[in-house]
Amino acid sequence: MAGRARDEGGKAVETLKVVRKTFTMLSENHTQVLDITKQIRDIMLSADVKEGILLVNSLHTTCALFVNEFQGALIEDVKTMIQSLVTENNGYRHDDPRYSDCERGNAHSHLRAALLGRSVADGPRPRNIDVQIMGV
Repeated sequence: MAGRARDEGGKAVETLKVVRKTFTMLSENHTQVLDITKQIRDIMLSADVKEGILLVNSLHTTCALFVNEFQGALIEDVKTMIQSLVTENNGYRHDDPRYSDCERGNAHSHLRAALLGRSVADGPRPRNIDVQIMGV
């Protein structure tokens, strides 16, 4: 929470405000792109920060966040691209019990998220998105 403090000369200065919110979204398909712009905008506006930094982070290793236009044809192109670059059931070691203790068979989801940088998810399941705002 931001407040007012005084500098050495007694002048009022604003202190840093930190706001953190988490929201959950539900993916319904194995490869799905969701537009979270409204949720992020609402959190940002409710924080009452005029200048600062906004950080959005997925709390899941098989979910990626990226910034782009949310246009139907482009979204389909992104999904087609990621599905063709990293196919499901391709003999990945992460899916093989001889090499991994993971029973989900979701290596393709981890690899897809790695390529996108951190909105493709191995659904369907709930996803927690963490939003942190720091500023004055």
